[in-house]
Amino acid sequence: MEQKLRKDISARWKWTLKDIFKDKQALQDCERRMDELIHEMTAFEGKVKDNPIKAVETSFTLSRLVGSYFVYSRMQQDQDGGNAVYKAQMAKAEAYAVKARAAGAFLEPELLKLSEKTLKSFMANPELSQYSVFFHDLIRQKPHILPPEQEQILAKSGEVFSTASRTFNILNNVDLPLPETLMEDGSKRRLTHADYGNRMRSQNREVRKEAFTGMMNAFGDFSGTLSTLYISSVKNDVLQAQLRHYDSAREASLSQNEIPLSVYDSLLKEAHKAFPVLDRYLRLRKKALKLDELHLYDLYVPITDDFNLELPYLEASKLVKKGLAPLGSEYGKLLDCAFTKNWIDVYETKGKRSGAYSWGTYDSHPYVLLNHTDSINGAMTLAHELGHAMHSYYSNQEQPYEKAGYSLFAAEVASTCNEVLLNKALQAEHKSNKQARLFFLTDLAEGFRTTFFRQTMFAEFEHLVHQMAEKGEALTDLNLSKLYEQLNKQYYGRECVIDPDIRHEWMRIPHFYRAFYVYQYATGYSAAVYLANRILTEGQKATDPYFDFLKSGGSVTPIKALQAAGADMTKASVVRGAMNVFEETVAEMETLMD
Repeated sequence: MEQKLRKDISARWKWTLKDIFKDKQALQDCERRMDELIHEMTAFEGKVKDNPIKAVETSFTLSRLVGSYFVYSRMQQDQDGGNAVYKAQMAKAEAYAVKARAAGAFLEPELLKLSEKTLKSFMANPELSQYSVFFHDLIRQKPHILPPEQEQILAKSGEVFSTASRTFNILNNVDLPLPETLMEDGSKRRLTHADYGNRMRSQNREVRKEAFTGMMNAFGDFSGTLSTLYISSVKNDVLQAQLRHYDSAREASLSQNEIPLSVYDSLLKEAHKAFPVLDRYLRLRKKALKLDELHLYDLYVPITDDFNLELPYLEASKLVKKGLAPLGSEYGKLLDCAFTKNWIDVYETKGKRSGAYSWGTYDSHPYVLLNHTDSINGAMTLAHELGHAMHSYYSNQEQPYEKAGYSLFAAEVASTCNEVLLNKALQAEHKSNKQARLFFLTDLAEGFRTTFFRQTMFAEFEHLVHQMAEKGEALTDLNLSKLYEQLNKQYYGRECVIDPDIRHEWMRIPHFYRAFYVYQYATGYSAAVYLANRILTEGQKATDPYFDFLKSGGSVTPIKALQAAGADMTKASVVRGAMNVFEETVAEMETLMD
């Protein structure tokens, strides 16, 4: 079906970016003010010690304006990537972002020339409370910030350091030839990244097998190039950590948000302990699919194909609001605002960015981009993105700009918690329908398999690879592929045939070029399941601290924010609690499938 044009969609279903900049004049006023602030910021170079607070204030004011300008420009382009005016506006926004970064590059190195006593006095001054986190982080990072000349060299080398990632993206998205593989109708069609997931969910096993083999081997054909890119990225991580006096690349990454290494180690350990439950789920999958052997290309096909809910957007929005009722009436009223006041861009149109996200500025309400499909998945995506949106709303309402931003470690909790609450509500609503219950139980179990176990396996892989590099061991395409195959055997091999082609899969994971990022999906999922379970069983006793978490933004570390919500990620009890929910889910599936 031909995509609709944006002009053909009713204004009711489109976001209103005028809530960021009401007209062209407001945008031009922002440009003039950014130019002034960039000039003011540049004038502080070499003189920060004379008025450090004014320099910091100017930096944050500039950052806030550039952020609004950039977000507006990007969202405008995302709604219609083919619009030449939007492209030109985005280019201007990128140029302002570069100029702003360059204008303030000297700030932190010059502040660090001040005595620690002076910096601590700023941090403790109630009149400067909005900057307390900034100064705390500055003092904490002091041992790892280099002299100004060296920082400038590293800043100017940023494009060089990102070469591996950028080259991978070009190869992955543009240059890598993908084969033609079998389709449902018996024809052959060129495999695409976008369609790979659909083919892996096909009820035709040969369609799945050909797609899997074709995708893995396409990357395997470029193993020399792809391994060279990833190895250089790993070595860059190790080098940067060494230059900044960290004991490891992992420590350098986790320290940015003050996450103890023990949290990462505990995640891997608890995942391994939960393998028996994963095995039970894989056995259920094999039984449901009536297979003699379960292969890796059988892991994504739905095991309940005789239940379906068609959910047009209005019905999906009502369902989401009902499912999130345990979060209270105030949360429900905010959902109504999102649904009725043009916070959400609902439908797919020509030139619109694919996928879904929540974004916005500190000075506006949050926004949600969707490409809604009339399905359960569409409703789940809506609930997920609204979780992000409400997290941002509460953070921005309760915190000053300088403390409002929160890290990924915390971000995925609010969004996934919404998904779990909606899933549980749907289970309850369809409790008399065996196939419906099995459908929603499977959906939850798949969340554990794909978001907890799979992302933890990725985290274990990149941890081991970086350890090898730090020990001076040789990294080659062969030993990386062997390691990845061994991990698949460790995670899935007791109940699943580990097809040899899986050894190439690590080459297609973009997140590996952002080291020690993926573990946060697994910790976030664990915390979300744990907290959703508490909300459903304890009511307001659990929701009150959960809202304290949503409101905390970046005013405390993500560990402390989640502790306030009742999920202490420094203890294994949170992951174990989530694994208990997984075991209960699998046990109920076993009962239904007997």
